Amino acid sequence: MDELSGRHIVICGGSGFLGMNLHRALRDCGARVTIVSRNRPAGDGVEWRAWDGHSAGPWREALDGADGVVNLAGRTVDCVKTPDHCDEILRSRVESTRALGQALQRCTRRPPVWVQMSTAHIYGDSLDRVCDEDAATGFGLAPTVGAAWEAACRESCPEGVRTVLLRTSFVLGRRGGALQRMAGLARWGLGGRIGHGRQGISWIHERDMNRIFVAALTDAALEGVYLATAPHPVPNADFMRAIRAALRMPIGLPAPAWGVRLAAPLLLRTDPELALYGRYCIPQRLLDHGFTFEFPEAEPALRDLLAR
Repeated sequence: MDELSGRHIVICGGSGFLGMNLHRALRDCGARVTIVSRNRPAGDGVEWRAWDGHSAGPWREALDGADGVVNLAGRTVDCVKTPDHCDEILRSRVESTRALGQALQRCTRRPPVWVQMSTAHIYGDSLDRVCDEDAATGFGLAPTVGAAWEAACRESCPEGVRTVLLRTSFVLGRRGGALQRMAGLARWGLGGRIGHGRQGISWIHERDMNRIFVAALTDAALEGVYLATAPHPVPNADFMRAIRAALRMPIGLPAPAWGVRLAAPLLLRTDPELALYGRYCIPQRLLDHGFTFEFPEAEPALRDLLAR
């Protein structure tokens, strides 16, 4: 990762869990990092520019002469899917991506690479189909949002800027994300299978996610769509078993589907389908490129993140 030393990287929408993780990783590589977001990131020494998320304002000056830009902007999907929330999920992604494209068009010296977040949910939900980058996309809110998000990037990106679109799966991390909520339930003895337990969990350790970002920023051979997920997805039942093992928790009561549909919106203020549905994804293009995963298997990844 020495190739990033002294380079300037801009992270749009970088004030959340994933963005701050990447911020730390890039800083550790010696890069200068500017976060462009609605909310000021927590912590000292963070270079930040305010952005409303849908217009190309003065913040665009941070892009001029930068060595790369990563766009993570978009409303969280960890919410109850009301019509208003669904509209915000779609608009926040498409409008921010278009605004970034407009800002890049106005740069005197454009960044040579644009790394764009997308979602592995674009493939929809299936119990038996294994998806790589060439698989057909699915039906529903997430596939619709994913397709519109990627189209906005392709349509907005200026000529001569290399684009890498990362269809990202469930990122496992120590400082945030859904894993901490799942581990909390498991510590209370509620870490059994969810629903029938056969839904696929496509996941990735935060360190491998950051390594993929770095590769996308620095390797000129990477271009187009890539699945950002570990090469070994697992059924939900196996994933929950691995969480319990990492926490040394012998008991895990299962959560029936009807209970999840009741409790998720009422108690956790989230969408039950995030837990009840899933997909099995394989990062074939990264594997073909020779990318090696530090954590290809779920059990060692969860032990690293959860063991005390």
